[in-house]
Amino acid sequence: MLRQLLSRAAPGWKLGAATLAAGTAGLAAAAGTALADEAEHGLHAPSYPWPHDGFFSSYDHRSIRRGYQVYTQVCATCHSMDLIHYRDLVGVCYTEEEAKEMALNIEVTDGPNDEGEMFERPGKLSDKLPAPYMNEEHARYANGGAYPPDLSLITKARMGPARHDGQNYVFSLLLGYREPPAGITVREGLHYNPYFPGGAIAMPKMLNDGGVEYDDGTPATEAQQAKDVVTFLSWAAEPEMDERKLMGTKWLAVLSLVFLTTVYYKRWKWSPLKSRRLIVDVVN
Repeated sequence: MLRQLLSRAAPGWKLGAATLAAGTAGLAAAAGTALADEAEHGLHAPSYPWPHDGFFSSYDHRSIRRGYQVYTQVCATCHSMDLIHYRDLVGVCYTEEEAKEMALNIEVTDGPNDEGEMFERPGKLSDKLPAPYMNEEHARYANGGAYPPDLSLITKARMGPARHDGQNYVFSLLLGYREPPAGITVREGLHYNPYFPGGAIAMPKMLNDGGVEYDDGTPATEAQQAKDVVTFLSWAAEPEMDERKLMGTKWLAVLSLVFLTTVYYKRWKWSPLKSRRLIVDVVN
């Protein structure tokens, strides 16, 4: 009797075991695909609540100033910002006098002069922030073949489905350096960072606690430096954001008044005319 029961139940058990095995294999394949995709495209950066992302929020200009200090003291050794001029800093994070003084500290190749020769002159407000290398070939030679990207639009170049994904990516990348996990090897000259596509990046860890001395006395922790430089880079990519939001707020205020006026006229002026009926009595 027991043998008959087992023989009858065997097909069901076999089917269940086959289904379980297929499901396990599918999950393993999906996990492998996810891990491979993560390794190829980099770990997705978490979402951070950036103070300037609100509809009625504006940039923290003190943070922009601190971020500029981080850029000039740390990032500018390898990265350029070709779209930013000293005049762009005026009224944002520096006064005109401060910006002029900073520009005077650089030497700019200009010309030709009346004799057809190039010459060096002190910087002016109209000059771009100085680039660390003369050209792309010079940059690649100095960095082992890697080309440090220009940072003017880096937060927009890395933008994903959400508007602030570029900021999250740069922030996570700056703080994401760690030892490679077991089973992962990184060739010499590269550094492990799970947020970078491929997991291996030529740029070493650049931010350290106390690596920058802020003018306003803010403690220069590693996370604070990353936040400030990302705020500066976000402003560099969208310097018109504050003005755009202010203009949008003004338009919303005007449109709200127009809407309320339209509702008033619709309810109290037009409705009585629309619903009015004329009754004509015929008098014999």
